[in-house]
Amino acid sequence: MSLVVKICGIRSEADVAVAVDAGANAVGFVFAESVRQVTPEEAARASRRLPDGIVRVAVMLHPTNEEWQAVLEAFEPDVLQTDAGDFDALDVPRFVRRWPVIREGAAEGELPDIFLYEGGTSGQGEAVDWRRAAALAEKGRMILAGGLDPENVAEAVRTVRPYGVDVSSGVEMSPGRKDTALIQAFVRAARGAENS
Repeated sequence: MSLVVKICGIRSEADVAVAVDAGANAVGFVFAESVRQVTPEEAARASRRLPDGIVRVAVMLHPTNEEWQAVLEAFEPDVLQTDAGDFDALDVPRFVRRWPVIREGAAEGELPDIFLYEGGTSGQGEAVDWRRAAALAEKGRMILAGGLDPENVAEAVRTVRPYGVDVSSGVEMSPGRKDTALIQAFVRAARGAENS
């Protein structure tokens, strides 16, 4: 199974094309309050030409079920990513995969089969302790997030051995504005480390 490389905070069809051309296999659209926030309709338009096999991720934070249903109806994501505790209040159909977010320092307990691991605040470039992450990555399919960029992702992949990596602010020229060269460099570095 090849490494999942997710480019998050996508806001336009052009960003989608850059991520896909670079070799990412998942794109994330943020519906939580953020400089990267999009509406479900904007996300649907941006991803309308997405090739088969590329995973569309709805990124939310403590949504109400009504907010989630609006995203589900208009955007039709493949995956819902939100904090692990949020899922109890949401009606998620079986065809939508779940990527619960486990935050560093939270009571970890029994881990889900697949999960996203990051710091206390999303989208702020807040790195986690990779050694601790490596121990958790042995217990399930971890998608490592937080503080990753083209300069450090190869080391992160070699150290943590995650199922996937997730980047947002680390491939931006300014908050919310993706940079083509940084996206290409990030994916190239992640894939290079995966194959080394």
